[in-house]
Amino acid sequence: MNVVFWIFAVITLGGALAAMMLRSLVHSALAVTLAFAGLALMFLELGAQFAGFAQILVYIGAVAILVVFAILLTRSSEETGSGVFSPTWLRGLVIAAAVFAVLGWSILNSASALPGATVTPQVDVKQIGDALMGPYVLPLEIVAVLLTSALIGAVIVAMHEKEGAE
Repeated sequence: MNVVFWIFAVITLGGALAAMMLRSLVHSALAVTLAFAGLALMFLELGAQFAGFAQILVYIGAVAILVVFAILLTRSSEETGSGVFSPTWLRGLVIAAAVFAVLGWSILNSASALPGATVTPQVDVKQIGDALMGPYVLPLEIVAVLLTSALIGAVIVAMHEKEGAE
């Protein structure tokens, strides 16, 4: 493992821990965006270009920005409580450590069940793009329409909730 991978891992873990421990929803959403960016950089460093660029486009470019805008549009401007960290940060840290331990244990125990040397398919981003714009263009458009309608529905629900609160 090289130094660059460890830098990206620290960025990812720092963003995830900040998202878990910060009190403000906006700050937590921005910290999740930092964790998504760290994951994308790790994918790119490990040679998984499609997964890295999909992480950037889908999670950073769509999901994280949508979450930030949704929080900013639906929340009031008043601050709740004082302090930067959530009062339940220790409980969240213990749960995160437990999940990390279970995942680590399962990965270490499953390594012996994996076959020896398997041939990995050599697929690049251009081939995936050609497939998405060729035989899989209809499912891609259906997913786009579904996500757009879900976004419009979420905005309508948020608008009705905000009108009811006033």
